[in-house]
Amino acid sequence: MRLETSYADFKEAAAKEGVSWDKVLYTGAMDEYFDYKLGHLEYRSLRFETEYIEDTDNYQGNAVVNYTEGEIPYTRIIEHRHFAFNKTAKGTVITREYPAEWKPGTEPYYPMGDEKNLALFAKYKELADKETDVFFGGRLGLYKYLDMDKIIKEALEFSKQH
Repeated sequence: MRLETSYADFKEAAAKEGVSWDKVLYTGAMDEYFDYKLGHLEYRSLRFETEYIEDTDNYQGNAVVNYTEGEIPYTRIIEHRHFAFNKTAKGTVITREYPAEWKPGTEPYYPMGDEKNLALFAKYKELADKETDVFFGGRLGLYKYLDMDKIIKEALEFSKQH
């Protein structure tokens, strides 16, 4: 298993090392898997700003608070202490999450579910369906937004079938 490795780098290293496999679960972007031969799928991206607040031990009372008001520039604030075991440390750390423009080479977070991108994904899906030893999964591999509970359920169901 190799993490934090592009599929292209994985295939190249595997070929050099004489490594083979029966099946691959690919969770990267489907258009990247096919070397963008039909074009780039589009995504929304994010930008993060993290701040340590020394005088506050509890900034918002919850791990995550979402902001949907148009006049607020960020979409959520994450307060890390609510995820951590050491909640007695002085101060707190928050991260504000801002929407950001996506372009090739930046981190894709959310698939764009518009007609143009869904039509392009359908063409990539036709190519993917012809792959016999590669399964596509996750938000990028399936090109759809997935809540964690749904993706865990989907992964468990997949593992039972394969």
